[in-house]
Amino acid sequence: MLAEMGLRVWSPVATLPAEPEPVLAPAEAPPAVAAVQALPATLRPPAVLEVQPPVAAQTTRLPAIAHMDWDELRSSAAACRACGLCAGRSNSVFGAGPSSAHWLVVGEAPGEQEDAQGQPFAGQAAQLLGNMLRAINLSIDAGPDADLPPERQVYLSSALKCRPPPGSTPGATELQQCHPFLARQIELLKPRIILAMGRMAVQTLLGSSEPLGRLRGRVHDYQGTPVIVTLAPSYLLRNLGEKARAWEDLCLARATLQGLGPP
Repeated sequence: MLAEMGLRVWSPVATLPAEPEPVLAPAEAPPAVAAVQALPATLRPPAVLEVQPPVAAQTTRLPAIAHMDWDELRSSAAACRACGLCAGRSNSVFGAGPSSAHWLVVGEAPGEQEDAQGQPFAGQAAQLLGNMLRAINLSIDAGPDADLPPERQVYLSSALKCRPPPGSTPGATELQQCHPFLARQIELLKPRIILAMGRMAVQTLLGSSEPLGRLRGRVHDYQGTPVIVTLAPSYLLRNLGEKARAWEDLCLARATLQGLGPP
């Protein structure tokens, strides 16, 4: 393999073992891996000794997720290794809130605090979101047995269930692998309205890469459920002057739900 790259390799004959170690048959390993494995152990790079197993085929994974109940879905998300984000997570950030909620709030990707707590919207972002929702008579503090009508209950989720590495931006592959979990959450929850907070939430739900400014102020649709696009709490914490725009979006969401009439 090194000769094909134009590199000359010299090694004293005395240092080579008398017989090469057994290697995988060509059918069991890619040619490049097999070529490296054929080298004597003294010349073999350590990295080739650890070969990651392939990801399970989507043809078996997706139908299974589509039929899971809440507990099965949570366990599956916690054990998911469909993309590289799983390597850096402490906890899978599945979702939180009563399953009877009429409101679904979808955030972007877990941060450090969300990853540590295993909950979406942690720390200052959660405090700001809670204040925003209480301003329209909603609550994110209600547990499954809370004595609140469903129209005031909120379920929290996120576009990604695993924390991306610091400084990185997840791409379409990661969003695609996580989308089946969010899609099944929506099927089980049957929300009456969805609040998409941030670019990744919008891309996952609407399949759009348009700037949020062009998508705000309108009622969108996700499989028959109205979707309102707004800004992520983490963004609002860095841009305090944008809170007025987020308030407009909340008012639009509230008016949209009221316009639907009783369930």
